Amino acid sequence: MDLRHQEIFQRYVYAGAVTRNPDAVAALFTEDGVYDAPLVPEGHPLYGRLVGREAIRAGLRAYHRQLARPGTVDTRHSTHHLHDTADPDVFVAEIDVAVDEADGRRTTMSLVQVFRLRAGQIALLRDYFTEPPTGASGRHPR
Repeated sequence: MDLRHQEIFQRYVYAGAVTRNPDAVAALFTEDGVYDAPLVPEGHPLYGRLVGREAIRAGLRAYHRQLARPGTVDTRHSTHHLHDTADPDVFVAEIDVAVDEADGRRTTMSLVQVFRLRAGQIALLRDYFTEPPTGASGRHPR
């Protein structure tokens, strides 16, 4: 595994899922970086391609404000697998995020992310995830 990929991924997860800091996430991207979540529906704060740090920051800020599932990420029970590709600037992350819900349940959200890097920053992130409808308990109650 490329250690650079592991470091960038860990910084992204900490800034995004753990601390929910849109400024820190945006700083990981190139100035013209693109965040793309192709599976989210129209009207979602992350719908469409967010181009540039300011658009990424604004989209994530709106997303965090309206989170239907404001639980806490449980890093001890979350898992990920990183896959290097033939292109040294591209890697894929398979992720199962464990979330401790306010009502005491633990749920898991599974997703895949494709990272394309440029000069040590994220130039493109394709984030393949869907969210359960409001009030749903999540994909895998634990």
